[in-house]
Amino acid sequence: MRQVFEMFAAYNAWANNELYEAAAELSDEEFGRDAGAFFKSMRGTLNHILVADRIWMKRFTGRGEVPTSLAAIIHPNLAPLRIAREAEDTRISGWVAGLSDPELSGRFSYTTVSEMRTVSQRLAPALFHVFNHQTHHRGQAHMILTSLGHRAPSLDLIAFQRTEIGRSFA
Repeated sequence: MRQVFEMFAAYNAWANNELYEAAAELSDEEFGRDAGAFFKSMRGTLNHILVADRIWMKRFTGRGEVPTSLAAIIHPNLAPLRIAREAEDTRISGWVAGLSDPELSGRFSYTTVSEMRTVSQRLAPALFHVFNHQTHHRGQAHMILTSLGHRAPSLDLIAFQRTEIGRSFA
């Protein structure tokens, strides 16, 4: 089971890199422009993905800073946001690589950000959610790039699996 999550962690880092490469082509105005996505702009969307990952990693590990809002802007500019994203992807990959199958089958408890209630659940389904959540919002970022007239990269899992790194998981 851990190998599946290691693949998703590697895919996650690859897809984020592809997305940030494309976002680097945006002007500052375009980066902050409300494009009608759930978190409005590319700035809001990319920050939200990082916010959510930090929240989940704190729940999983008990370590790290946790924003108090799902719409928090950790970094208003792309360059420092990208550095933080890369660091979080490295953190996620390293943590996943250290998990055992019994740990993945185990339960953990956490307090929700929005409702401040305690939830207990199995780790593996929660981790699937984290990777699925990123994919969902990267899709919105893809739409933002397209709507602004920029190239949106292919972020399909199969595209990753055809890369040198991805082939090791196939």
